[in-house]
Amino acid sequence: MDIKGSAALVTGANRGIGRAFARGLLEHGAAKVYAGVRDPAHGVDEGLTPLRLDVTEPAQVATAAAIAGDVSIVINNAGVGGTGTELLAGGFEGARQAMEVNYFGTWAVSRAFAPILARNGGGALVNMLSLASWVGQPDFPGYAASKAAQWSLTDALRQALREQNTLVVGVHAGFVDTDLSAWVDAPKITAVDVAEQTMEALANDWLEVLADEETRQAKAALSQPLHAEPGPGM
Repeated sequence: MDIKGSAALVTGANRGIGRAFARGLLEHGAAKVYAGVRDPAHGVDEGLTPLRLDVTEPAQVATAAAIAGDVSIVINNAGVGGTGTELLAGGFEGARQAMEVNYFGTWAVSRAFAPILARNGGGALVNMLSLASWVGQPDFPGYAASKAAQWSLTDALRQALREQNTLVVGVHAGFVDTDLSAWVDAPKITAVDVAEQTMEALANDWLEVLADEETRQAKAALSQPLHAEPGPGM
C-alpha cells in the first residue's frame, strides 16, 4: 500500500492514537487526511481536513462517505473505554457504549467506505484493536468484549474484502499513553510508536501489528492451554 499521494480518513483523530495516526499519514506523504471528529469546532491539527463524524450516527457516517469519496485508506480508531461497567455489579451502560462505538461504529464506517475503497483500487482498512481482544479483563470487561468483537469483525472484513484488493490491518497494543489509559499505573507504549508501526505495516502490506511485547506474548499464548493466572492489560 503506497501512502504517498493518497487520501485517508482517520476516525477519532483529534487526540491520542488517532491524532498520531493522522500526523503519521501526513509525514509519510499522504496528500489529504480527513480528521473524523465528533465536533470539528474543537479544532484539529494543521494540515488535516476536519470532518464531522460520530461513528454511532448513521446519517453522519453516510455524509462522511459522500464527502470523503477520494480516500484509499480508512483507519477506524474512534473508541471508548466503557470502564464504568463492573463485572459483577451495577449497570451495563458503559459496556453498551463501548460496543456501540468500538464494534458497531467500526462496522458502520467499514460498511460505508468499503465500496469507496473498491472504487479507488482497493486501498487499506485499518482497525485499532487491543491486546484485550484476546484476554479477558475483569477490571474493564465491557471494553475487552467490544475489542474481541471488533477483532472478529476485522477478520470477517479481511475475508470479505480480499476480492476487491483491500488490505485489512488489525493493530493490537497493550496500554498506550493516552487519556483512555491515564488511570492505569503500568508500562505504556507511545501513540506515535503505534502509528509508526502501522505506517510500516501499510507500506509492507502486513495484515497485523503487534505493537509491544505484552501484546506479542498474548497472541502467542492463544494456542496454550487455559489457566487461572491473571492476564495482561489493554
